[in-house]
Amino acid sequence: MQRNKVHHVHTIDRVARDLGVSEELIQDLALGLEPEDGVIWVYGANDDDGILAFTDEGIEEVELLLEEYHRVSASKT
Repeated sequence: MQRNKVHHVHTIDRVARDLGVSEELIQDLALGLEPEDGVIWVYGANDDDGILAFTDEGIEEVELLLEEYHRVSASKT
């Protein structure tokens, strides 16, 4: 039986701050990511909407997407 070995996650605001981009951009980039990519939703007792969070692997995925985003944005100018 395989067990989940994730022992911590980083919230979207933390990832955005660490990567120097907006939460909105991270949200847009993460739209196509799945739990297998390291993206999860965290819900609190009084939080029906949840908070987007990332495992270390999820952050790596976002970094790759961010590189692609910047590459494509630069080529449009």
